[in-house]
Amino acid sequence: MAKKDYKKLSDDIIAACGGVDNILSASHCMTRLRMNLKDSSVLNLEEAKKIPGVINIIVQNGEQQFVIGQDVPSLYEEVIKNDIKAAGSVDDAEALKQDSQQKGKLVETVLSYIGGTFSPIIPVFIAGGLTGAVLSLLQTFAGLDASNGTVFVLSAIQQSMLYFLPIYIGFSSATRLKSNGYLGAFLGAVLLYVTLNRGETLAFIGIPVASIGYNGQIFPVILGTLFMSVVYKFLQKNLPINLRTIFVPLITMLITVPVTLTVLGPIGYWVGTALANAVLAIYRFAPAVAVAIIGATTVWMVFFGMNNATYPVLFLLLAEVGSDPLICTGMAPANVAVGGACLAYALLAKKEEDRQVGIGSGITALCGITEPGVYGVLFPNRYPLIGAMVGGGLGGFIAGLFGLTQYVVAGPGFLSFAAYMNPDGTWTNFIGMMGVMILAVVVGFAVTYVLGKRQQKKAA
Repeated sequence: MAKKDYKKLSDDIIAACGGVDNILSASHCMTRLRMNLKDSSVLNLEEAKKIPGVINIIVQNGEQQFVIGQDVPSLYEEVIKNDIKAAGSVDDAEALKQDSQQKGKLVETVLSYIGGTFSPIIPVFIAGGLTGAVLSLLQTFAGLDASNGTVFVLSAIQQSMLYFLPIYIGFSSATRLKSNGYLGAFLGAVLLYVTLNRGETLAFIGIPVASIGYNGQIFPVILGTLFMSVVYKFLQKNLPINLRTIFVPLITMLITVPVTLTVLGPIGYWVGTALANAVLAIYRFAPAVAVAIIGATTVWMVFFGMNNATYPVLFLLLAEVGSDPLICTGMAPANVAVGGACLAYALLAKKEEDRQVGIGSGITALCGITEPGVYGVLFPNRYPLIGAMVGGGLGGFIAGLFGLTQYVVAGPGFLSFAAYMNPDGTWTNFIGMMGVMILAVVVGFAVTYVLGKRQQKKAA
């Protein structure tokens, strides 16, 4: 397969977007190049989808997402060489103007906000989560104990991922809201500082500060940055320009921090606790059905860009039960079932180009990245979609039936095998998850192959 020319792909995408002057900012997640345009009507979606190297284009709340694949960072590096600003660093005047022009639907706006907040910090989740898996392997096979320096360092990497979550989310959320990302991170750090002193009785100008541990929490800092962005943009717009540098950040934090600590933080904590209890209640009532639904519908969540919206639930589960028996556990068979469906499609394909697409996207899906398969194979051809849903649903049902789980945050798939190893050294969960994923691949492949053969006979 020929090596991609990222310079040409970058030039083609920029031209399709109306040139550098029409691009407010650019960013990327695991597989997508995300572009914010001044005038989105310039982009001809159908023509842009024909650009070699572009798998599909998804539009969410005014953002154009070019589905590229796992090599999207290489493309992004070429894009920003054209003096295109990173997302969140657009000029305040441009950001305010763009905000006033966007009139997305409420649900789409919320999902886009959640996805845009969590996507940039996925590498942190993967690095921290899989370090925990490596730590489990070392303790199991190398006999290292907690007093070992190597164990301490690796444990620091793992624990810091979850403990300092409010800082990462604060930065990413504020950046997504076109506010100041560093002030968002600052807000997260303040919440953690208060967490360290939560055993003391605190009050701010006589108003009690709730004794809450904000480490690993999501909703308190999200509500705080939402409020902070309103304050920040108001001050940025109304203060004289020569006073903004000093007084915008000062006044923003002096207003935001007390409101977050006394009102928004506790509300976010209670909302998160209630949501966690509700999710756990559903899972405990019918675990097999709950995980099966995730397994069968993951491909649809990926297609509509909703998969990142599940991260809040995932972290709530990690905080409450210490692992994720629902989201990643259901997505694991779903992802590898896409791989099975794509490989079956490749076997049936008549054209060499289609065969290569099926093989490439199939292997990628087995590793946990499904966008190439979802957009390049499943939805354009339909019958592989059915195969993947059946394989993912059945695998999820069995995983839920036997109470299997994923212990750390990692891309669900065979490549993250260590994430399914129980820290206590037992092998039951690992063997069970490997068996479930192998079954999902086989079922996804078999159903797709049978349906594909039937379709070919009808077409003959």
